[in-house]
Amino acid sequence: MSNDIFDKTTLGLASAINFRVLRNNVISSNIANSETPGYKAKKLDFEAALGRALDTDGLRGLSALNQRHMAMGPGSISKIRADVYDNPDANVTNDGNTVDMEREMAALAENTILYKAALELINKKMGALRYAVTEGRR
Repeated sequence: MSNDIFDKTTLGLASAINFRVLRNNVISSNIANSETPGYKAKKLDFEAALGRALDTDGLRGLSALNQRHMAMGPGSISKIRADVYDNPDANVTNDGNTVDMEREMAALAENTILYKAALELINKKMGALRYAVTEGRR
């Protein structure tokens, strides 16, 4: 039995919250540079890496032997790294800028909703843990 206080779900939610903050920063940077000539819109994806770390594919026995390999197995949630890269789906305008304001604003709204949802879920899990600690001794 593990001595960890937090389960895989709690650790996954914490990682998701951290990545939502990072994604918010990337999107905000894109919006701030929407009129900068030659600026290439950035994109951040972490869902696939988070899914592998949470072992949603049923690969429990696997682990990475080299730190450059994909994080899998025990403790892999804390090892997840997100890649920020130029958005390959972006259209180039006359000045070389690739920011699509409508797409960025929609992404920002979606990211905000998902951030709030993850935050609410982790707050509920912490509330249940708090209840178990304080009410369990009565």
